[in-house]
Amino acid sequence: MRKCRITVLRRTLNADLAQEYCREDVTPCASWREGQEFVTNFAKPQGFCDWAWNDIHQYVATLLAGGSFAGSIFNGWMKDDKTMIACCTDGIRPVIFKLERIEGRE
Repeated sequence: MRKCRITVLRRTLNADLAQEYCREDVTPCASWREGQEFVTNFAKPQGFCDWAWNDIHQYVATLLAGGSFAGSIFNGWMKDDKTMIACCTDGIRPVIFKLERIEGRE
């Protein structure tokens, strides 16, 4: 059975934008820790941020359906046809995820 592993690669902060536009001090998103992993099918993993899931679920669904981001539509964008790098759309403190299609029982 295909599943998707979601790994938190990086929590970032655009400090210049935070300073200019936010009312309070801002830190990288506290909902995640780098290296944190989730394994899922088409359902949002338990404890996963709703906003981040909304941003990445179309990539997860594509991988689970056997699609690739290394193919012709993406012009060989990714080196590995079972992987995609995606992020949430928080412009101040985006979180970057590695999405991997995995086979078997993880």
